This record gives sequence, C-alpha cells and structure tokens, in this order.
Amino acid sequence: MAKVELKQPIVQEISDYIKDAQSVVLVDYRGLTVEQDTQLRRQLREAGVTYKVYKNTLMNFAFKGTDFESMSSLLEGPNAIAVSKDDATAPARILAKFAKNAQALELKAGVVEGTFYDAEGIKAIASVPSREELLSKLLGSIQSPITNLARVLNQIAEQGGGEAAAAAASAEEAPAAEEAPAEA
Repeated sequence: MAKVELKQPIVQEISDYIKDAQSVVLVDYRGLTVEQDTQLRRQLREAGVTYKVYKNTLMNFAFKGTDFESMSSLLEGPNAIAVSKDDATAPARILAKFAKNAQALELKAGVVEGTFYDAEGIKAIASVPSREELLSKLLGSIQSPITNLARVLNQIAEQGGGEAAAAAASAEEAPAAEEAPAEA
C-alpha cells in the first residue's frame, strides 16, 4: 500500500474534525510534561473540546480550501490543535488559562468563527466569557429589578398593609395626573 493511501484516512479525520468547527486553536506543546499534558487533555475533554496531535503536513492538507488555511504558514515544529464544535471560545479560554501555569505551552494562532487570530488575538478571545456565563449575567440583570420590586412590596405590606400600599399607589398616581394634558 502506498504512503499516500495510508495518510489519506488521517487527513480525512482531521477534515471531519474541523468541518463544522466553531473554532480551532493551534498550539506548540513542546516542553509539557506527561502530567501537564494529561491535565490539559482532561480539561479540554470535559469542555467538549477535541485535542489532537498530527503531523504538520497532514494538517496542511486538511486545512487547504477551508477557513483554517490561514494557519498553514504556522505549521512548524510540534503542533497540536484544539477543536470545538459548540463553544467558540472554549479552546482559547482553556488553553490560555493552562498556559499561565505551564510556560511551555505556546498559543500560536487560531480561527474562531471563520476569522483568523494570531497569538495575541487568541489571548483576547480567551478573556471572553462562555455563553453560559453571559446568559447567567443577563438573567441576573433581568431578575434584579423584579427582585427589588418584590422586596419593596413586601416591606410595604409588613409596615402598614393595605393603607401604606394605597398611599404609595396614590402618591404614584398624583404626579401622573399632573403630567396628563388637560382636555378642553
């Protein structure tokens, strides 16, 4: 069997990983200990990110004709790719956080939602909160006024019951009546 025929399934595997990917981050893992690499792989796997090491020539073939072709020029030395199909910022976020403790891990570049980012761009992407964090912040900001209103109404009910509520309601209606235009 020819060498090309042996390499074709690997190129196809890489192509399948990156086909529907929201982001792909390229890293130089040279110098990581086995323990560090195991920890990194575990963190990425828990976040639903695929982390693989391939030969540069095979990645180059798989990247041709895709959004990820811009990373081909950086395929020198030992490289690994972290691919996420769900959370566009997850690979960058996890790798950047891990690189703070493991100086040997070097972020090279990445493509997030079709846009190429260099190492500094990937570090900036890493600072973007996850979708779940953003949704929880949004929900918190929506719930805050409702919670405050409920707290105020509860205090009114505890202090004077219906009389205080009626007084508060009439106080709110009085300015509204003054602002309403008089009909002639």
